[in-house]
Amino acid sequence: MSETKRQPAFKGLKATGPMGENLSLLAMLALLVVVFSIASPRFLTGANLGSMGFQMPLLGLLTLAMLAPIVSGGLNLAIVYTANISGLALAWTIMQFGGAEAGIGAFVLGCVLALFVGAIAGAAMGAVVAYVGAHPILVSLAMMIFLRGLGEFLTRGGDISGFPDYMRVLGHGSLWSVPVPLILFAVIAFGWHVLLRRTPHGFSVYMTGSNLKAAEYAGLNAKRTLVLIYTLSGVLCAIAGILMAARFNSVRVGHGEAMLLITVLACFLGGIDPFGGHGRVMPVIIALVILQVLSSGLNLVGANQHLATAVWGLFLIGVMVLRSGQIQRYIGLISGKDK
Repeated sequence: MSETKRQPAFKGLKATGPMGENLSLLAMLALLVVVFSIASPRFLTGANLGSMGFQMPLLGLLTLAMLAPIVSGGLNLAIVYTANISGLALAWTIMQFGGAEAGIGAFVLGCVLALFVGAIAGAAMGAVVAYVGAHPILVSLAMMIFLRGLGEFLTRGGDISGFPDYMRVLGHGSLWSVPVPLILFAVIAFGWHVLLRRTPHGFSVYMTGSNLKAAEYAGLNAKRTLVLIYTLSGVLCAIAGILMAARFNSVRVGHGEAMLLITVLACFLGGIDPFGGHGRVMPVIIALVILQVLSSGLNLVGANQHLATAVWGLFLIGVMVLRSGQIQRYIGLISGKDK
């Protein structure tokens, strides 16, 4: 949020353009698919692909909730706990109307309340960042701690379970053999792409992320943009919380804690500039598929799940090294000498 725009970490990536981003990620994805197809005959089976289709949307929604604040020059470390507290709002509403016997009306009301809770949490962060000038990392960290403590207080450290059977359709159902969560994610991802690339608000987000003061001098309402983008991020977290409740048939404050750092990894792997002002939805989606393929492939070959987390960390280090401006300069010098 400084007045002077810092040099982007991924200068080399920007030079390749959107097509270059997608092609490099698709090449990486193709390589992983070939390797795991050879390593395990079960990798390209319908059962495994369907499993990936059910697992990825939850992480995808949280990643989209992380993406927009980063593009605006900030960060939202509270995405997981915003999702969980929104899920608690849904669970509380359903329990008030009979738990497993609650009707569709109770579920709809609970979803509305969950979206409201997510929006309020996001708007509060956006308002503090925009009007107080506090750093987004500190603001979202404070919100994360607050939501976690509130959730632990409300649930006494336990979970809430026993939801109506019709919620399984949202978490485990299929439409024309396509997982319902995947359809939901595809629709939201397309809407997120349109919002960021085809609307005045999206233009303001990129301008604010590039240079806050320049955006204000250009007549853009940067403060309103920040509040709105964090509010929408909170709404996406609430949708993720609703999906989480439907998939796990329970709500707990600690659900999905490990996803936070993976959402950051997916954003950076997808070419999002950590200093803001640059990034697209499609490369991030491809990055999500890469991470899901990596996780599923390692699981099929018998690797410990913790190894997948370690490999994800190495991926992030590798991406940061390969896309650093210093590496790009070395490549340019070598190319020049070759000429």
